[in-house]
Amino acid sequence: MASSTRRPDVQGFFDPRTGSVQYVVGDPEARACAIIDPVLDFEEKSGATGTGNADRLLAYVAERGWTVAWILDTHPHADHFSAAGYLKDRTGAPTAIGEQVVAVQRLWKDIYHWPDFPADGSQWDRLFADGDRFRIGGLEARVMFSPGHTLASITYVVGDAAFIHDTLFMPDSGTARTDFPGGSATQLWQSIQAILALPEHTRLFTGHDYRPEGRQPCWESSIGAQKRENAHLAGKSEAEFVALRQARDRTLPMPRLILHALQVNIRAGRLPEPESNGRRYLKMPLDALEGAAWG
Repeated sequence: MASSTRRPDVQGFFDPRTGSVQYVVGDPEARACAIIDPVLDFEEKSGATGTGNADRLLAYVAERGWTVAWILDTHPHADHFSAAGYLKDRTGAPTAIGEQVVAVQRLWKDIYHWPDFPADGSQWDRLFADGDRFRIGGLEARVMFSPGHTLASITYVVGDAAFIHDTLFMPDSGTARTDFPGGSATQLWQSIQAILALPEHTRLFTGHDYRPEGRQPCWESSIGAQKRENAHLAGKSEAEFVALRQARDRTLPMPRLILHALQVNIRAGRLPEPESNGRRYLKMPLDALEGAAWG
């Protein structure tokens, strides 16, 4: 079977603390895989960090005797720390993200007042452009630029699977917010239309599930289900979607970890360097996100 149409093995790992879904995407024939959007554990009340989520991914890979070919993030996350740096140290696999991460770095280096921070994407091994192709064993993968939720968001299409990050959630949960710095409801609509133009058999894997009405976590949907049933899209025009999205965004408080997470995630999941006493510190800018709803 041609590598571009081969069906990858996809396993999702749900993190209930953040509602995040992490993925191991494998080619069993080649015994190779990629890890997408891994979570580094963080407990904000105590400042504790941990690797439980990332170690669960590594255990799954080891059980199958696979090699990690890539560690991939879809965008710099605002609600959890990326475990890309930890996993690179453990596996030696290259890290990657979309090339527009440099725009996010420039924006947030000013917010954190990091004048010497290199906002050039050099913290990752590869920066993907729209249309770039790469391989996971015998699987061919390609990159779609999918801005709207953030300036740098991308979608990974691997065989018949598309990893759509924070564009579309499960149909009963609608779509991603667009009020982060650099977000755009109009761009999100355009990105969603490009995703929904993929072949009808494409499996869609979302980056979060917030379990409306307490249902069990879900993360796989279809092109058809999203067109028919998505709470923010079905039967709506672009103008209606943009109005709905912007009105909803005005009511949403910022994620509780946004100021913690971005200073880690624009460094490819690397925690700040220890200071002279051996401890690491996060920097918390005050009043940086003007107009945000209070939570």
